[in-house]
Amino acid sequence: MKSATLSALRLFLGSLLALIVILASVARADGTGSVLAKYLPEMRAPDLVAGAEAFGPIRSDLAVAPVLKAGQTIGWVYVTSDFVGTTGYSGKPIHTMVAMDLNARVIGIKLVKHSEPIVLIGIPDAKVKALAASYIGLDLAAEAKANGTGGHELSIISGATVTVMVLDDSIVRSGIKVARALGLGGLTAEQAQGPVAEIDPAAQAPADWLALQGEGTVRSLSLDVGQVNAAFAALPDARAAQIPLTEPDTATFIDLQMALVSVPAIGQVVLGQAGAENLASWLKPGEAAVAIAGRGIYSFKGSGYVRGGIFDRIVLVQDDVTVRFHDRDHKRLVSIPTPGAPAFTETDLFKIPADLGFDPTKPFRLQLLVQRQVAATEKVFTTFDLAYQLPPRYLRPITTAQTADQGADQAERAPDEATAQANLWQKIWIDKKVEIAVLLAMLVVLTAVFFFQNLATRNARVFFWFRIGFLSVTLVFLGFWSNAQLSVVNLLALFGALVSGFSWQAFLLDPLTFILWFAVAAALLFWGRGAYCGWLCPFGALQELTNRVARALHIPQWTLPWGLHERLWPLKYMIFLGLFGTSLMSIEQAEHLAEVEPFKTSIILHFVRAWPFVVYASGLLVAGLFVERFYCRYLCPLGAALAIPARLRMFDWLKRYHECGNPCQVCATDCPVQAIHPTGEINPNECVDCLNCQVLYQSHTTCPVVIRKDKRRAATGQAPRDLAQLKNHPNLKGDSNV
Repeated sequence: MKSATLSALRLFLGSLLALIVILASVARADGTGSVLAKYLPEMRAPDLVAGAEAFGPIRSDLAVAPVLKAGQTIGWVYVTSDFVGTTGYSGKPIHTMVAMDLNARVIGIKLVKHSEPIVLIGIPDAKVKALAASYIGLDLAAEAKANGTGGHELSIISGATVTVMVLDDSIVRSGIKVARALGLGGLTAEQAQGPVAEIDPAAQAPADWLALQGEGTVRSLSLDVGQVNAAFAALPDARAAQIPLTEPDTATFIDLQMALVSVPAIGQVVLGQAGAENLASWLKPGEAAVAIAGRGIYSFKGSGYVRGGIFDRIVLVQDDVTVRFHDRDHKRLVSIPTPGAPAFTETDLFKIPADLGFDPTKPFRLQLLVQRQVAATEKVFTTFDLAYQLPPRYLRPITTAQTADQGADQAERAPDEATAQANLWQKIWIDKKVEIAVLLAMLVVLTAVFFFQNLATRNARVFFWFRIGFLSVTLVFLGFWSNAQLSVVNLLALFGALVSGFSWQAFLLDPLTFILWFAVAAALLFWGRGAYCGWLCPFGALQELTNRVARALHIPQWTLPWGLHERLWPLKYMIFLGLFGTSLMSIEQAEHLAEVEPFKTSIILHFVRAWPFVVYASGLLVAGLFVERFYCRYLCPLGAALAIPARLRMFDWLKRYHECGNPCQVCATDCPVQAIHPTGEINPNECVDCLNCQVLYQSHTTCPVVIRKDKRRAATGQAPRDLAQLKNHPNLKGDSNV
């Protein structure tokens, strides 16, 4: 019977895999084309541009389409992600459809798709779309002529700083590119050419800080409190002027200083010999780095990067190149050893990746974002620029022939998109090497426990504290620290990737999640879903640990009647199938419905979220105080998805006696998740491999079978035991064999 069931399940999974492959090949055969081609048919021209009647065909040489009125072209429409790849917290582009007129002025804009988590932390999607609409009227020709600073106001949404800055960057940079390509607003397409200057390796830098500042090797932006108060007073939002800084007007708000230390001569002086050598070993060919130092009452780093990994108060801009610094591109400096350097409160190094197109010989600027709280959940923002250009002493001209040769060499060396993505994920893996090492150590320990479970569970007390310790590491390290909480959304995204064109790159960007999924896939073949659900799931660990606290506080534990318990099991499978079916129609809708998982609220966002989500997650944890792992048992769609292939595991590791279930019910009664049937069988779809039954399997004080064996050995003199104690043991009362 079991063999027939196994064959049927394998046939079903094989058919499902074949269907996935067919769907994937069909999707790839259709071709992905441009993002504009995907979304333009869904957009009505009047909804994007007032008075427009239709869109013309998309050009074959450029992902743009004419906007038509009375048969005449009044502008052009495009999607930002076809021209720039700027990404936010989600790691995905924000797809914004923009229409500009023949003078390169924005006449229509719609946010058509984004994967940002901002709508999940209390910020309405409508508010973000309204922000996008505020760009109507923006003069992109003026932005291009002013190097991206045409004077438009950046309206930041509190709590979504990075997302809004990414949105602004993608709209402005893509618009300038399209305007230049089409010759709109008096702009002309830039001709590709090699550099006209290069870094002079023989250049020398002044030896003291004052001289470095005097010649412009170190550039500074100094703001006092009075200047900042005046800047906020000039903003349209009158509330900013009503809450001025209370320090004296002459007090230093920020003294920000910057140097391009990837130039060898500058690095030697600003960082010192040892610091310059460390920098050279950190940078790869083609990469640049700036040293930024600051002092005053305002931090140029802030604390947002700790949560999101992005320094949202500073951005480096050069023409249409925008560099947003991530924590992986950052190193903290202890101090600046240059003679005469001020005592800074913050000194840091920031790397500029080679594939962004940054040219150290050309001017660039560092934009500083300054914020002011005007309400409990609202902030207003203004920006200040620190301009930088290398002094002539560090440059030397190159000939036309050299320019052509270098241009050809750069074109040859320019990484394609696949190479750039590979470089990105490899860099992330290197930056996460400590976390990866810890996770691998956890997996090795857990694998050893499963392979040598008899030895691991021999001492009940030692194993209890080992499990508590392991779950604590899972919760704190994997959950709260690394945010490596797997989700059913990962599985839905995997299926979507198989259908739309699978790529390893997207999954390799999060090394801990990738390793965990690989480990889960391997564990399913050996032990089923329990290896993850019972040991490596942070929310599962949170439930079990809080339940242990509840037991210690003598909170009553409820055991549901077996009939009700068995009928509640299918709920999680229904939820998973519902999410899977929804994902076939809309992966975005499925992601929203996947909020049935409380993982984001409790593990990722630490309960800092809109109150309905907090109440829901807290309610599940409260239920888990009375019914251990309540959510895991009845509601978890991820557990259901992992349970489906659980019966394909190759081995039955959990040992049982013939007496288990008939007549003995000790393990079934003591199972933390009621995964053992009254007849004695362990349900692999519900078991979390906590190994509690294996502790009981060897217990000389709890398991009746072991106690009877001890009694026989004691009677034959093999292992003297207290026969009276055995006869009076509660698990053996009424047993005629004793």
